[in-house]
Amino acid sequence: MIYFDKKTKTFYLESKNLTYSFCVNRYGFLQHLYFGKRIDREDLTSGVCLVDRGHASNIAGAFRYNSLNEYKNECPTYGRSDYRESMLAFNFDGVRVGDLVFDSFDVLDKKPSLVGIPSVKGGETLVVKMKDGMHDVAVLLYYTVFEDLPVILRHTEILNESDKPFVLDRAYSFCVDLPSKKWEVITLPGAHLRERFIERNKLSHGIFSIDSKRGVSSGQMNPFMALVRKNTDESQGEAYGFNLVYSGDFIFKAQIEENDNVRILGGVNDYDFSWELKPSERFTSPETVMVYSDKGLGEMSRAFHDLYRKYLINERFVSKSRPIVINNWEATYFDFNTKKLCKIVDSVKNTGIDTFVLDDGWFGVRNHDKSGLGDWFVNEEKVNLREIIDYTHKNGLKFGLWFEPEMVNEQSELYKAHPDWAIKVEGLTPCTGRDQLVLDLTRKEVRDYIVESVSKILREYPIDYVKWDMNRSLTENYSKWLGVNGKETHHRYVLGLYDICERIVNGFPNIFFEGCASGGCRFDPAMLYYFPQIWTSDDSDAYMRTIIQYGTSMCYPLSSQSCHVSVCPNHQCGRNTPFSSRGDIASLGATGYELDTTKLSEEDLMAIKSQVDKYRLNERLILDGDLYRLNNPLEENLFAVMVVSKDKRVAKLTAMRPISIPNGVETRIYAQGLDENAHYYIKELDLTLSGRNLINFGLLVKFTNNDFATIDYTFEKR
Repeated sequence: MIYFDKKTKTFYLESKNLTYSFCVNRYGFLQHLYFGKRIDREDLTSGVCLVDRGHASNIAGAFRYNSLNEYKNECPTYGRSDYRESMLAFNFDGVRVGDLVFDSFDVLDKKPSLVGIPSVKGGETLVVKMKDGMHDVAVLLYYTVFEDLPVILRHTEILNESDKPFVLDRAYSFCVDLPSKKWEVITLPGAHLRERFIERNKLSHGIFSIDSKRGVSSGQMNPFMALVRKNTDESQGEAYGFNLVYSGDFIFKAQIEENDNVRILGGVNDYDFSWELKPSERFTSPETVMVYSDKGLGEMSRAFHDLYRKYLINERFVSKSRPIVINNWEATYFDFNTKKLCKIVDSVKNTGIDTFVLDDGWFGVRNHDKSGLGDWFVNEEKVNLREIIDYTHKNGLKFGLWFEPEMVNEQSELYKAHPDWAIKVEGLTPCTGRDQLVLDLTRKEVRDYIVESVSKILREYPIDYVKWDMNRSLTENYSKWLGVNGKETHHRYVLGLYDICERIVNGFPNIFFEGCASGGCRFDPAMLYYFPQIWTSDDSDAYMRTIIQYGTSMCYPLSSQSCHVSVCPNHQCGRNTPFSSRGDIASLGATGYELDTTKLSEEDLMAIKSQVDKYRLNERLILDGDLYRLNNPLEENLFAVMVVSKDKRVAKLTAMRPISIPNGVETRIYAQGLDENAHYYIKELDLTLSGRNLINFGLLVKFTNNDFATIDYTFEKR
């Protein structure tokens, strides 16, 4: 709930286990007071230490020892005695100083949707209005609280209430000042084929920053940051998690300053960014999800998972059984015809696979990746799309189709007709990636073409599933159609993408859409708003996937992770892993297959059926269960996680021992999340043990004598 103490002018945002508090202080700005475990509503204003630090500047009109640099601030700006990182930066015809003071507030029963940007659904929301009277600027700070989750949502709106334009040079979504310098920071860096590896560093004085300048949220650095105490692990210690609901250039900063406090803030990356606001216009920042846990990283992650499943991911699909696909890409690449595709459909009969997905190469003149993108019409000389769809449906499978709507090849009918539709600078040869250019989504006519050409295929053919790919970062940060300010290009591109997604995804509500960006190079909450699951990585090697999926689970639920079994030697890293291990790891998400099933033995096809049957039995755990990370494969020769049903009646344990060590030490895994007072039957071991013993005494696990062996045990409450 949201409570305002009129006497102290203090706001309290409260959930079952969380308090977030700030006040309107005597100088008129919003003084942050507390963010953490639920506390009582008492006067918290004594929490600021005001001393003469020397070489400071006082708040205008204030007595000595009163510098903004000494206060915690909900919405700091630069130039008025706060020398730390600011949340907003203005340019009023060269004047770069903003002076925001409290104006009013309102409490809404329901959080309004953000205009043009995906956001989390929510209930009770506080809106605080700040004003810069000199320049007629209003800033609206939004705070949403959840009764059942330790979560605060924040975003910002900046309004031009004057009669002349001004420029925003920075428009972050949030700022939080926390006490003490004794923090460590967890991030999810990576690269294509090794996205979202967990990294943990100690914070020190100065600014720690992560960002993307690629026009996408990127596989190089996910828009996630957590601040944790030194003793924080999966099950104990404080953790503050921050995740930006945005798919473009972002930034997070953590600054430890002279007073040994830490400021964390972020939003749209202000590198090569500015935004002109004309009279009566407003800028809306993306939403930041802020999660608090005093019981370690596991509780933090489970809060993210529950939030996204309940309030973000498309409610039409979030809890529904997922398609189990066979994708033809690694089976055929561009070399296919109707007959070859039908043979793949034939080969998966009676395996439980229920969806055939035709990947890249079915459209335009597309026999390699140098041509055809943008020409969204069927290459009838290569494939009879109607025939393969009908054949797939007659054999009891659903049909899926691949698109890459945001891209164009120079060798295409679209580019020949509209070369100016690609992002580029006149007179400068544009950079290519995968021999393709990026379409200028800032332009309405380009977006209209994409929507109509893709929709035409979806209207004319009975398609059940769409894989939406995106295979390069942006370059040439400029659109001549925007006028002189090219610094708006990347953000307007992302807004254009959301417009396209709104029109296509919501225009075909019965089609299941999966996101993809060279695998997981755009795995962010805003994409999950449109796509219930995202292809987690192009790297489908079972061992690498333990690391990738482990890191991804830091803030994204298992149900959002698309995970496939592929052939060995693996096409990305050449590694050989057992077929059973590939199935066990792929079953920790929305599972499927990415190989040539026409070349599999009967034994392997029967193994697929067994894997699919077991996945279906445990699917509710993947869709709705609580995840407990037990062993981190980056830190030891073991990967292990448990998924436990909300009522703790059923659970599954999946583990991999990457390297087999002769005469090695015993492998003992300590369960988490079970009911300590109940007994559980472990089917695969024909063993019954108490939850208390499984948690504290552990379970002795025996792997087969080979590298990358796995176990997958199911637990039933007795």
